[in-house]
Amino acid sequence: MSTRVTTTVAELRELLDSGQPPVLLDVRWALGDPHGRGHYEAAHIPGAVYVDLDRELAGPPSPDGGRHPLPDLADLQASARSWGLGEGRPVVVYDDLGNTAAARAWWLLRWAGVPEVTLLDGALGAWRAAGLPLESGSSATRHASNAPKPDPDADADADAPKPGDIVLRPGGLPVTDADGAAQLAVTGLLLDARAGERYRGEQEPVDPRAGHVPGAVSAPTGENLAADGTFLPPEVLRKRFEDRGAGDAAEIGVYCGSGVTAAHQIAALAIAGFDATLFPGSWSAWSADPARPAATGSLPS
Repeated sequence: MSTRVTTTVAELRELLDSGQPPVLLDVRWALGDPHGRGHYEAAHIPGAVYVDLDRELAGPPSPDGGRHPLPDLADLQASARSWGLGEGRPVVVYDDLGNTAAARAWWLLRWAGVPEVTLLDGALGAWRAAGLPLESGSSATRHASNAPKPDPDADADADAPKPGDIVLRPGGLPVTDADGAAQLAVTGLLLDARAGERYRGEQEPVDPRAGHVPGAVSAPTGENLAADGTFLPPEVLRKRFEDRGAGDAAEIGVYCGSGVTAAHQIAALAIAGFDATLFPGSWSAWSADPARPAATGSLPS
């Protein structure tokens, strides 16, 4: 994967001030926090469009597909057009959690054939740290706050993004299922992007069983980031993954709880110079099948 993965705050500011600004997507989401839209409306980068991860970046949950299966392509295309995505227009994505949620949108759009998609390095925290402006509300609330007697001929949706014409084409990034993940754990390298305690089976807050896919190697997503929430330098990330066997692996796969933070791991691997395959169902799908074994402890098997 050679396409650049991140955009810096300075670069984004320059792009937003240019005559051809990117589509800016705010993917405010965290496990156990259902108030993403409220966080967005409280403060976001000017011009950003809110993206609902549960509704727009995932299909309905199921035992086979897990908690966040890939959305139907037609549904994803309709959402992408509603965000304003058009052919040839770049996209920048961010969240307020080190891009661990925003990476889901990055991965999905890259998978769907959108070439110019990047993550805002450092996410919203980096924008704040630079002292740059934020805005509140949404297109609807901004419109409602206008003069009490608006022009009846005015466009009521003037603040909403202009619908785009993007055509999505799946297959831009590789995916696998539970059988493929099991095979990767034997013939390649399968990375578990969850926190170490979940990998070891010491706790499992949301999925049916604790533990990990036998043969998978622990590589928590949080270790991809520096203290300021930006990605570690490429050479540091490369050593991190080489220490886990990436340098010798014929193929690399990644899973997490439900296919969200695994996308962040794939972004970090791309920065380090490695291609990787996503197991979208991840542990939520694997652990829902009682026929599939679960390993515990700090070792892969």
